[in-house]
Amino acid sequence: MLDYLIVGSGLAGISFAEVALKNNKSILIVDNMSQVSSRVAGGFYNPVILKRFSEVWNAQEQLVLMNDFYNHIEAKLQTKFNYKLPILRKFFSIEEQNNWFAASDKINLAPFLSTKIISKKYKGINSPYDYGEVLHTGYVDTMLLLDTYREYLQENDLLLNQFFDYAYIEFFDYGVQYKNIQARNIVFAEGFGLHKNPFFNYLPLDGTKGEMFVIKAPDLDLDVIMNTSVFILPMGNDLFKVGATYNWEDKTDLPTEAGKQELIDRIKEIIDCDFEIVEHYGGVRPTVKDRRPLIGTHEEFKSLHVLNGLGTRGVMLGPSMAKVLYDYIENEIPLTREIDIKRFHKRYLKSLTSDRP
Repeated sequence: MLDYLIVGSGLAGISFAEVALKNNKSILIVDNMSQVSSRVAGGFYNPVILKRFSEVWNAQEQLVLMNDFYNHIEAKLQTKFNYKLPILRKFFSIEEQNNWFAASDKINLAPFLSTKIISKKYKGINSPYDYGEVLHTGYVDTMLLLDTYREYLQENDLLLNQFFDYAYIEFFDYGVQYKNIQARNIVFAEGFGLHKNPFFNYLPLDGTKGEMFVIKAPDLDLDVIMNTSVFILPMGNDLFKVGATYNWEDKTDLPTEAGKQELIDRIKEIIDCDFEIVEHYGGVRPTVKDRRPLIGTHEEFKSLHVLNGLGTRGVMLGPSMAKVLYDYIENEIPLTREIDIKRFHKRYLKSLTSDRP
């Protein structure tokens, strides 16, 4: 009998898989790659929300767990995914410089915002007001990570590459049976696909569409991540990943002309050289209106658990939230209210009046 059947092989799914495997638990992942947001994510991690100059929730703890997690996977899969790279915020005025220094004086932000102005001139970028540097930053090549991890799963017979059909779940005293698979627990890590899950679709997973480019810009010389109204991340060979847009209405993964034009306009605000669009992606981020993850166990079916709502910060949040959920299931360590799905108990009760399992 399996310890865990995991639905989804994005950042949330593989994070939980790794936590379980490190604790000598048996797993099997079911996923047909229908959700693409983890694969097309920017992948960079940043402990500061630069738009509002506020600290990312639990940033310090997340960074420690994240680095340990990716170091372990890199060693296990013998592949480099995690790259330490500074993030620079381009200043557009003296006022923005002053706002930066005011933010860096705050106790919670001081460890992450350098007080040294970066005046380096980058080819292809006009920056008369220079840059501020965010510390403890970098990026994870999410597409390479997920592809390599999927290969590892396949080689070890830990992956079912198929659609997960909720109708085949049967409940027993020992846990659940899904088709011919017996398991003590199912962890649903489906991203925006949660809306199709009859057990957890009462949760307020909003979903925010983002679009992103890969551009080719031979005249842009950049060895850092530039982050202003969009991010520009160097990939080598004159290629750069650029993103992202935010659309709260469109819930498809298809690139749009509106998203394309928005990105083009924002790129031109930052760089002053020519560029060519090589690829144009779209994906729906699993976001929640209160900006907190969705972690916990179903109120009636105690073998069913959810790991979702990582939003735009799956690279940072995945490892820590996977550990929190694992410790909750196996060691009965309580979840904090801000992430526990029990905060939506009233929505659950309301859902019982509809046609649900």
